[in-house]
Amino acid sequence: MNTFGIAKIDQSKLREDVYAAMRDAFTRGEFAPGAVLNLRGLAEQLGTSMTPVREAVRRLVAEGALIDTPSRTLQVPPFDQERMLDLKRARVGMETMVLGIAMENMDAATIDLLETIIQTPPDAEQTGPNLKANHDFHFTLYRKSNSAVMLPLIEALWLQYGAYLNLIIRHENALRVDEHEFHKDMIRALRRNDRDAAKAALKTDIESSFNYLAAEKLDKLTVISGRNPE
Repeated sequence: MNTFGIAKIDQSKLREDVYAAMRDAFTRGEFAPGAVLNLRGLAEQLGTSMTPVREAVRRLVAEGALIDTPSRTLQVPPFDQERMLDLKRARVGMETMVLGIAMENMDAATIDLLETIIQTPPDAEQTGPNLKANHDFHFTLYRKSNSAVMLPLIEALWLQYGAYLNLIIRHENALRVDEHEFHKDMIRALRRNDRDAAKAALKTDIESSFNYLAAEKLDKLTVISGRNPE
């Protein structure tokens, strides 16, 4: 049985905690595109009965993180180039918009907090990109927008993005770069109150992660067809 990085649940807040644990695992990239999930296995790992897991799964299906196939198999949506590009466009559009609103409420303390987040070293046992720092950085920034409408939409986009993140964090090119390069650019732009520069850094940050997979797909197609890339 495959196991994933999902924490066990406090029984006193069962339904919401099961859903939160599952949602967090998706957002952190625990599940790869096309992965098949088993309700009983998830319940055993979470230390709960199947009922709250079944309820959490229904919500995740509604949010696009899972597919309930005709054969009743639960599956993470398979890799799809067009869907990935659609997610990239949606994230760029929504998140740069929220950043603009957040900058209207920005203060020095929040900018200092953003800097602290990216300077905090990951846990000793962690390898690869610091996904918690990445998530905390973005949502600390976005929460300054105070948008009750757009923040849940961005969270839903990150939920669907998680399966692609699973591939990105294992991509050899992603391991060679400074994962906070564009975050640092954003912080510098925020300190100058330079809206255009902050949005440009955020756009580049979002697009760069997707570009690892897009370039890999193009390379594979080129090898198969024998064509030179355009």
